[in-house]
Amino acid sequence: MDPRPWLPDLTGPPRRLVEALRLGGPATRAQLVEQTGLSRATVSGYVSDLVGRGLVSPADAADAQPTGGRPAGLVRLTRRAGVVVGVDIGRTHVRVAVADLSHEVVGEQVVSLAVADLAADAVLDAVAARVCAELESVGASTADVAGMVVGLPTPLVSGAATAEATVAQSNILPTWSGSAPALELRRRLAVPVIADNDANLGALAEVRWGAGRGSRFTVYLKMATGVGGALVLDGGLLRGVGGTAGEVGHVSLDPAGALCRCGNRGCLELTAGGSALLEAIRAAAPQYGDLRALVAGAVDGDQACRRLVADAGTSVGLVLGGLVNTLNPDRVVVGGELGAAGDLLIEPLRRALVQSAIPAAAERLAVVPGSLGGRAEVLGALAVALREADRLR
Repeated sequence: MDPRPWLPDLTGPPRRLVEALRLGGPATRAQLVEQTGLSRATVSGYVSDLVGRGLVSPADAADAQPTGGRPAGLVRLTRRAGVVVGVDIGRTHVRVAVADLSHEVVGEQVVSLAVADLAADAVLDAVAARVCAELESVGASTADVAGMVVGLPTPLVSGAATAEATVAQSNILPTWSGSAPALELRRRLAVPVIADNDANLGALAEVRWGAGRGSRFTVYLKMATGVGGALVLDGGLLRGVGGTAGEVGHVSLDPAGALCRCGNRGCLELTAGGSALLEAIRAAAPQYGDLRALVAGAVDGDQACRRLVADAGTSVGLVLGGLVNTLNPDRVVVGGELGAAGDLLIEPLRRALVQSAIPAAAERLAVVPGSLGGRAEVLGALAVALREADRLR
């Protein structure tokens, strides 16, 4: 049963108006007329009725969406309509965010957690506790949750984000192989949950709110401890038949190269992944103990760090050339911790890509850094939760 008792009572035009506001965020009455196809008089009358029921209110011009302000003269769903939860589980952190159905992030927290070293059950217990704590901090409870999406840094067996999706045989999170994280979190929290790959979620967030806005076909790279990727065409993910489309980190650059954790040899991740860069810097400059410090060193002018970042960009650009020739996207967005290096990474990546792609494909392609930083994945989780809230019930 849906915890929002008012929802079954909404049918016809009121339901259409609520769904338009949930999917698109705050809107003017004129925009609602366009989005729903209802007449101006019908929209005005039912909006007034929804305001009277406490489900809709005028939007404050000072309220902020995840990536900026909103103009005055809008109406929005109130907190009574519910909230959604996004969770980004990384290898070393968990980030939890809560948003209301008018697309405003009302609570967010990131905590360090050695996810890769812990059993799946222990991590999911910690995630459930963090979700409850964040809901409490914003004056909500699990009864208010319309939907929750969790992102993981590993492929899932399902070709689409679902409640039943299971973790594939994973060398990234070995204790998670075969687990069903969405079902486990639903059992712990009694809220509707679906799971997806974190790069997919980051890609959706950048296309909706960030550096991918206005793009028809975006290739998203998450360059962090590993190298992940995702493809977004006309606002929707291209997942492939098994959900692994975009996994550029495991394209082989050298069939006789070092053995990768995926079982193949010479993978891009062994050259351009954060773990490989940290291993390479350890002998020359052991003070750079994590990827964030290495990137900061490159930005500050450390030549060893700069060389590693530039070499990573070159390797990625060479691999992307083949992808660009095959798929002909109009934008590449580079996110993740390594993406924070900006032009130190992007410029060598762009040069190598131009050299390895045919001119007709490269000349219409923009290569840009992501604009959402470490929040991209959790914002993507919120975006999917907002879109899928009805289906999740």
